Amino acid sequence: MARYHVDNRLAGAQQALTTTFKTQYAVTAVTATVRRGQIVELSYGADGAPNATDCQIVYDVSAQTAAGTSTVATPTKHNPADSASTSIVNVNFTAEGTITAASTVFSRTLNQRASQQWYANPGSELIWPATNLAGLAARALSPTYAANVLFTAEYDDL
Repeated sequence: MARYHVDNRLAGAQQALTTTFKTQYAVTAVTATVRRGQIVELSYGADGAPNATDCQIVYDVSAQTAAGTSTVATPTKHNPADSASTSIVNVNFTAEGTITAASTVFSRTLNQRASQQWYANPGSELIWPATNLAGLAARALSPTYAANVLFTAEYDDL
């Protein structure tokens, strides 16, 4: 099974946070190769100058069923001998896609000065379905931090 890396620095311009969720990247199934996939690792943290007053940033991964406006990115292969990913990666959304209500599969809140890594225990991976354009959207918001975050994932095509 091939493993791939995605982050919101791969292509396009990072989007500054606001009080509503901003999608940093989405990994979805595509028409030509409709397959499931799974996120096995996440890393996330502030990627800009800190706010003058400490504040929180909320990180979230939720189900996406329709694409928004974004930049297509090419995921990085962990092993150069592997084939290209059969999933599509979009980064730095300027218009949000359709997020399924109450579909959060991962949520964390961190101080703006903190970063964190999450590793899936076997059997606890974040899985997206083999449905065209359905996938997982990694998003962030903050009531006061108005700069960029870096949100990364390591994922497998299944």
